[in-house]
Amino acid sequence: MLERTGGMRVSTSRRNALRDTIGRLSAAAVLLFMHTPVPAATFALPPPEVDVIGGLQSTQTRYEDTLIDIARRYGLGYEDMTLANPGVDPWLPGEGTVVTLPTRFILPGGPREGVVVNVAELRLYYYPQPKPGEEPVVITYPISIGRMDWSTPIGMTQITAKVRNPTWYPPKSVRAEHAAEGHMLPAAVPPGDDNPLGEYAIKLDLPGYLIHGTNRPDGVGMRVTHGCIRMYPEDIESLTTRIPVGTPVRIINEPYKIGWADGLLYLEAHPPLEEDAEAREKSLTRVTELYVSATQSRPAPINWYKTQKIFRTARGIPIDMSTSDAQPEYLVEMDEAADVAGAAKPSL
Repeated sequence: MLERTGGMRVSTSRRNALRDTIGRLSAAAVLLFMHTPVPAATFALPPPEVDVIGGLQSTQTRYEDTLIDIARRYGLGYEDMTLANPGVDPWLPGEGTVVTLPTRFILPGGPREGVVVNVAELRLYYYPQPKPGEEPVVITYPISIGRMDWSTPIGMTQITAKVRNPTWYPPKSVRAEHAAEGHMLPAAVPPGDDNPLGEYAIKLDLPGYLIHGTNRPDGVGMRVTHGCIRMYPEDIESLTTRIPVGTPVRIINEPYKIGWADGLLYLEAHPPLEEDAEAREKSLTRVTELYVSATQSRPAPINWYKTQKIFRTARGIPIDMSTSDAQPEYLVEMDEAADVAGAAKPSL
């Protein structure tokens, strides 16, 4: 049997085969889209009196997903996903599991300019200088930082150079560490698949420290480096092509952030770094100090029981500290071991 399609005579069997092929191509295109990382998270820069950007999302897992897969797909890191989804197996979340995507952020305190790296948050914020007629934006990326014994330094620095296809010159201390594990490193590792710097590196005015890509993207969002700041390959390429040499870089350690949105005060809490004993001992004190600072010019009554639960569970999600007892589902379902029921309510 022949049918006419678009001016062409096509047999029914051939038409069905063509339709099946298009269906397979469409399915493949959808699958490719679902596996392709999204572009860097770019947000309109809010006015000074607003500090919260983005919005929470959720997605449903497929049988082959890990939380690492989902993290990269949505511009998040490993710890972002594990903190926001307590009780979900990061390697085998199971098909059909609904997971929270923590894509809402409180901007770090201080000047909104250049690059701000918050090591406690494992996240980098970039405020590009807008061109005439452009609206200012902020771009944020997940990062990896130094391990406890190779901490990423805190303080002010700047970008001194950008390198495509960098050669890695491992310092003697790193070569000695690898040698102790039976793996001999050369004095120089050329560009290629074995180079841990990836395809791009941004040099800082801190000898020996870089913002760079990686040949092991699964580690983004963890403390796995020798002090450098590591990014997904697509993110470091994005940042390198945008950012000019001379851009200031402010590296901070702020596990707790407080900010305003829609007339409410929000708290975003992350677990303090292992070596940050002071933050662990005085965490509520720090939250109280931030609250006092944020409410100097406008009041914000808060629910201290709810606030304690937010910072003790430390899921990395901005949650309002309001006097309302209403709590979002992801807060209600947090690990009850971190609950502070019966704890004394602190006073200002």
